[in-house]
Amino acid sequence: MRYRVVHCTSYEYVESVSQCINLAYVMPRNTLRQTCLEARISVNPTPVTATERSDYYGNRAYHFSIEQNHKTLEVTATSLVDVIPGDIGLELELGNSCAQVHHALASAMDRETLLAREFILPSPLVNVDEMLRQYGKQFFVDDKPFLSCVRALTQSIYQEFQYDPLFSDVTTPLLEVFEHRRGVCQDFAHLAIACVRANGFPARYVSGYLETLPPPGQEKLMGSDASHAWFAVYSPGEGWFEFDPTNDQMAGQQHIVTAWGRDYADVPPLRGVIFGGGETHKLQVSVDVSRVV
Repeated sequence: MRYRVVHCTSYEYVESVSQCINLAYVMPRNTLRQTCLEARISVNPTPVTATERSDYYGNRAYHFSIEQNHKTLEVTATSLVDVIPGDIGLELELGNSCAQVHHALASAMDRETLLAREFILPSPLVNVDEMLRQYGKQFFVDDKPFLSCVRALTQSIYQEFQYDPLFSDVTTPLLEVFEHRRGVCQDFAHLAIACVRANGFPARYVSGYLETLPPPGQEKLMGSDASHAWFAVYSPGEGWFEFDPTNDQMAGQQHIVTAWGRDYADVPPLRGVIFGGGETHKLQVSVDVSRVV
């Protein structure tokens, strides 16, 4: 399936901004199941510098700076992406057991496994908490297939937690999300990652998009009106597998990957530093993902 993605972000400031320096993760990366055919970013006002680089995790990081007075900032990313079906139909009862994954993580010396072990450690927005370890422990049984256990965790989060875009923001502590049983896709991805890591398995945060309009006869997926988030786990010798707890499924053809990292703090769509602007600002974000026939 080929998709066109248009991601628009606009800021309105109460006072003039004299300078801003920004970093954007809004261009899809190439993965085993997707190819970014083209991606362009337009910024208004026009930046004095604009560069793209590959970051530590291989994501496409776009840096730009503006050095003229402005009270509005508009960033529009337009991409064309080919996506093949994901792992939705994968037989999860096959493959490594939880005990086999633990053993391989401790003993394997191949590059992919050694790099994956980094994703067992805590990160700025995902603490390995005992309460979350206990919540996740019920799913990870030594002799059960690892991927099947992750799927059970994903389903539990979907069933027990309510999608509520008014409850949380990027500063809401994970334990508060856990206590109130509500949040958004970012929170549910962080929660799943915390449960997986706390039980000794690698998990990473995935940022991207969902198809805005579903195929005829299918319900619209949660999180499809903005950038979306899910998570991936690693099984030695088998690779990385993506799960979407917000929609109770594995990532499929409607999921378009922008970037991945330890948590949201590694790959926010747009962040930066401004000089001026006043104490408040107005932010508007729109995302449109459409099929290209």
